[in-house]
Amino acid sequence: MADDEADIEAARALCREWLDWHWKNYPADWRPKGPDHPMDPERFQAVIEALPDLHARPQGGILIASVNGKPEGCVMYAEAGPGVAEFNRMFVSEEGRGHGLGRLMLDRMFEQMMLDGYEKVMFSSAKFLTHARAMYERTGFVDMPHPQGFPDEWRKYVYFMERSL
Repeated sequence: MADDEADIEAARALCREWLDWHWKNYPADWRPKGPDHPMDPERFQAVIEALPDLHARPQGGILIASVNGKPEGCVMYAEAGPGVAEFNRMFVSEEGRGHGLGRLMLDRMFEQMMLDGYEKVMFSSAKFLTHARAMYERTGFVDMPHPQGFPDEWRKYVYFMERSL
């Protein structure tokens, strides 16, 4: 769990790397732009500056995974509703891949969520990230409907999943 300014800065750096990776790898047919899009650079910068508040303990958390002492992955969560947590910004750097960090972070996050009193966890992700979806399915996630008010034009590109803890 991130617990000092150095950890928060590591999470911010990983989030910036995550954003760069996504823009390089997004399918050509969907390059959403504008201030309503969660990956709009200005909006995203505001989010990463606010990470400590958005994921503050005890309702949330930021987890950092390291390889040989270097931060290579992160995931964060916060309360989505009574008994329900939502995680986001799950990322493993290209250098950190192949070490099982994604699964390790999920397992550690589930443990912490249960200690925090959550009964269920949910998230959303881009459909083109098929390798990530396979990992989520292996950890017990199942599809759930798009939430009410989710933009119609994004529905064919984004999926939502949930699982009990």
